[in-house]
Amino acid sequence: MAYRRSLFPSFLSSLFLSTKVSPYVTQLPFRASASFSTRFVGDEPILVRDFIHAALYDPQHGYFSQRPGSVGVLEQSIKFGQLDGRRAYLQLLDKIYKQSDVSWFTPVELFKPWYAHGIAEAILRTANLSIPLKIYEIGGGSGTCAKGIMDYLKLNAPSRVYDNMSYISVEISPSLAEKQTATVGEVESHLSRFRVEHRDAADRSGWGEAEQQPCWVIMLEVLDNLPHDLIYSSNQFSPWMEVWVEKHRERSELSELYKPLQDPLITSCIEILDLENASGGSIAKRMWAKLFPRSRRCWLPTGCLKILEVLHGALPKMSLIASDFSYLPDVKVPGERAPLVSMKRDGKSYDYENYLDTKGDADIFFPTDFWLLERMDHYCSGWLKPHEDKSSKKGKKRRTLMLDTSAFMEEFGLPTKTRTRDGYNPLLDDFKNTKIYISVPTHNTK
Repeated sequence: MAYRRSLFPSFLSSLFLSTKVSPYVTQLPFRASASFSTRFVGDEPILVRDFIHAALYDPQHGYFSQRPGSVGVLEQSIKFGQLDGRRAYLQLLDKIYKQSDVSWFTPVELFKPWYAHGIAEAILRTANLSIPLKIYEIGGGSGTCAKGIMDYLKLNAPSRVYDNMSYISVEISPSLAEKQTATVGEVESHLSRFRVEHRDAADRSGWGEAEQQPCWVIMLEVLDNLPHDLIYSSNQFSPWMEVWVEKHRERSELSELYKPLQDPLITSCIEILDLENASGGSIAKRMWAKLFPRSRRCWLPTGCLKILEVLHGALPKMSLIASDFSYLPDVKVPGERAPLVSMKRDGKSYDYENYLDTKGDADIFFPTDFWLLERMDHYCSGWLKPHEDKSSKKGKKRRTLMLDTSAFMEEFGLPTKTRTRDGYNPLLDDFKNTKIYISVPTHNTK
């Protein structure tokens, strides 16, 4: 699945280290007209999540479809120990981007093989190795993660673990599916243990009957590109409304349309967040809201909720590892948990103020609310039910852990491998706004 977070080198320092605007990031002027985006909307209005899905994945005009080579592959691993420090690393990164002529590299690619090795070690320490190890990866990119994990298991796990393992990549992009097979196939023994299933992981029908065997699911930089919905309220006391996107019949423009809540995914997200009861607050806050009413906009990770529902239904005994960005600086699109909408042109990044202006030329990626991710995970596992009497709850069905990327890699990885001569470590020092979420099943259900 081509759900990937893009890393543009021209604003790495802004994204990871500062809240100031990078001098290389230019704000695109706001346009009232979104004429180029109307190709994604027909005569009938569509939900915001459907608009975002089309803007990213439309077979002809979507961002990822127009850029089949956007996932960069390093010819060789970066030798961090030969770099003097941060400046040398950023200069090398800028040179790599200019030479490769690709849109972005993923962290697992920039820090190969060490990033994947950390994931593999976490699995080794946690998995029940008395049964065959089975791993699914959603959105495997170029196959670097799969190869890195299988390399590590081949060298470090008991031979029976590697010999009996299976690794399945679920990939929506046909070009990436071919690339993954070629990458993993660099080690001939991996091929008999690896396969790619070209399909949408969020489509329940593709998984077949529920699989009762314990397994692992890996999603690296997947959640940020999953479609989101948007809800709107004219003030702090008005009810939430669904946001739809419609096309004006008389002119080629898009606008928002507000409808009463009715979509099941949206209403489920609102229940999990308990948004209907969150607008009360103290007496002072209520008085302030009446004196100074303001509209509210909230982005909901309905795409994440959907894929979690599918995974828990198809793989009820899965263990999950997901990594993503917990915060994105300088987002111009309004609303809580709003996305960064950015395009790349002539080696520079440009940001949009209005998500409706995208026309398949921009990446749309969201910060991950890890607290909400945990609640949705528990909800989809069948443990957490909104408005349920807490005293009657059974034990949790999942044990979860959220770690900063640096903490995860210090525990499971080899941090010395990504350290420069002066002690600077981009994997630990730069990715301050990224987290890794681990969720495993538990038998504590009484």
